[in-house]
Amino acid sequence: MHEKEKKDLIDVPLISQMPELPRGCEVTSLAMVLRHAGIQADKMKLAKDIKRDPTPYEKNDNQVYFGHPNTGFVGDMYSFETPGLGVYHKPVADLARQYLKDRVVDLTGQEFRSVLNQLDEGKPVWVINNTWFDYLPQEYWETWQTPEGSLQITYKEHAVVLTGYDDRFVYFNDPLENEKNRKEDREKFIKGWEQMGKQAISYR
Repeated sequence: MHEKEKKDLIDVPLISQMPELPRGCEVTSLAMVLRHAGIQADKMKLAKDIKRDPTPYEKNDNQVYFGHPNTGFVGDMYSFETPGLGVYHKPVADLARQYLKDRVVDLTGQEFRSVLNQLDEGKPVWVINNTWFDYLPQEYWETWQTPEGSLQITYKEHAVVLTGYDDRFVYFNDPLENEKNRKEDREKFIKGWEQMGKQAISYR
């Protein structure tokens, strides 16, 4: 399949999650997408307003009982001193709809082609990957018991905002590294993204 080369990156304002939101990559990345859409979204307000899963952290016989990130944010977003993980696409898309109404496009579950199509339309895409931006070995995963059943999670989960691509690379704003248009190998990035459940949100 012939891919056109794409060098014209989408200019998305860069926002850092640090120091206030050590686990706030998802809401900080959403703030970047909303800013691109012309909405002066504040990461701290988004952090306050994102739905929470109130399930308390428990560990018995090496089995962790905790919340489900598609129900709401799991644990503590503001500090690594107490347990926490993050949040997946459903609560993030719901929060985005408070600002963008029916303009929100949840591409979760679709092929990466749909993500590239959004970039072709000049729209940035919020995605969940991991901090390796590649397929993550099984040793970095663990199984939690949640109110919705058992769940495979990794503490290397990370959210970024895609701003473009070319034949070899994808480009994205990274709220943790505070780097605009960071570049990573495209095929590896897709493997990590697929492993994290093909989660992607944009807008029309």
